[in-house]
Amino acid sequence: MDNMKCLKDTKTGGITRVSDLEAYQKVGNRFQYVSKSEWKAGTRTISVKQVEEIKEQVEETISEKQLKRKK
Repeated sequence: MDNMKCLKDTKTGGITRVSDLEAYQKVGNRFQYVSKSEWKAGTRTISVKQVEEIKEQVEETISEKQLKRKK
């Protein structure tokens, strides 16, 4: 299996994981190397946000159903 590197896009702030060869080609003005732990933290933060959004949507639908029953 090829070794992987983590790159951060300096314009958007997004962190991606790419092969060594692709990383070597991209690093320069727009991309820079970052640690794997920074990439992990970014991906886990996104999942937590998505879970929170889903919970909010479910709560809204439950409250909407309760409002319909009261009418």
